[in-house]
Amino acid sequence: MQEQDSSSVQGRVDADGRLVSADPALADLHARAGGEPGGPLAVPQLAQLARLVRRLSIPVSRAVLAADGEDDLDLWVRAKPDGASVELAIAGWTHRSAAFAPMPAPHHDREADFLRAEADWTWETDAALRLSSLSAAGMAALSGEASGPVLGDALTRLFVLEDGREAGPPLLEALANQAGFEDQYVVLRGSTRRFRLAGVPILGSGGALTGFRGGGFAIADEPTLTPAAPKPANDGPSAFAQRLETALRGPIHRIVATAEQIREQEDGPVRADYNGYAGDIANAGRHLLGLIEDLVDLEAVERADLEVEQETLDMADLARRAGGLLSVRADDKDMRIEQPDIAEKLEAIGDFKRSLQVLVNLVGNAVRYGPESSTVRVSIEARGAHVAAIVADQGRGIAPENHELVFAKFERLGTREPGSGLGLYISRRLARAMGGDILIESGADKGARFVFTLPAK
Repeated sequence: MQEQDSSSVQGRVDADGRLVSADPALADLHARAGGEPGGPLAVPQLAQLARLVRRLSIPVSRAVLAADGEDDLDLWVRAKPDGASVELAIAGWTHRSAAFAPMPAPHHDREADFLRAEADWTWETDAALRLSSLSAAGMAALSGEASGPVLGDALTRLFVLEDGREAGPPLLEALANQAGFEDQYVVLRGSTRRFRLAGVPILGSGGALTGFRGGGFAIADEPTLTPAAPKPANDGPSAFAQRLETALRGPIHRIVATAEQIREQEDGPVRADYNGYAGDIANAGRHLLGLIEDLVDLEAVERADLEVEQETLDMADLARRAGGLLSVRADDKDMRIEQPDIAEKLEAIGDFKRSLQVLVNLVGNAVRYGPESSTVRVSIEARGAHVAAIVADQGRGIAPENHELVFAKFERLGTREPGSGLGLYISRRLARAMGGDILIESGADKGARFVFTLPAK
């Protein structure tokens, strides 16, 4: 049973999030949600949209599903910035029984695109807040007198989270509510530097939280700190590569965000073929962003003065971290990643960050090219003066004559999946810089076995 009111309802939210004016229907909804006249907007979905529009300073239109007593209320909301305030125009007002209410369409991808376009650097985590992706600009921003971030580190390990204005840390509140957050101020552990983090949730096909995606912002009034001594390892991108990433990343993120806005028809319906074109543009833009990251890494590994850390690391721990970071992607294909047992340990000498980067690439490739409902096995073993991590899949395998070809720069044996053809080239360069290597032990139609070796401890 549905009731629909086609009239448009107006409202205004000020810079502090207060509903300062509203037509009767919105004022009544605000009151039923526990709000007071002139108080903070009490409908969470509308309040979150107003905050987003105020921060981005652009109009946003979207469908919103809000609770109204025992029923749900489908709304079509257009939010437009007006100075420090946000004007709301709400149409639809379709009441339906909560038991039969459909899940709202996800809009988090587009919010993430806007966030990443505006941010100084970008990041992504899994559901346990472990870092699964960090842009080169982020790596540079978070390195210095602290040891620097590594994939697999929890955000709570990297940062001290500050409380929000009204409650505890916004990030932890967002984790509990599977919602986005905007103003999580943090202090980099081991330093006095502060940043602002903002992010949106990544939801799986069943609606479960699988992680967060967002951006980091430098705080302008914080003093710039100069490290006491230069970092000895010269393993990062050059100033040119960082400028290249900065110059291209922002514009491409904006292209992706605009394409997603068209595809989601937030400003009204569009022709079906235009909708498809917009989706193609967004996917191509995301592919270009991945290529930029690969090119920055490529520039770093091909430098004559490339240096890597020589530290004791546990190959079993690295394998478990890599498997954990790729578990969500594997779940999407109903795949299983077998990892070394928690009791297993095998020490090696190498650069922790770079070794984890190599294993994430190898396990990621196994998941990407493996068939659905198959298993990727990550195991470890001692091999004389070296230790090895072995990534085996159940895919098509790689013919012996192509074992070296796959490591060539820009080489891709197939085009079923997107990619730059740089991942294996970069990974082998890094492995050899650490005194190890990457080899293939497989024949055609038997699955692929990639063996990553490092010197034994």
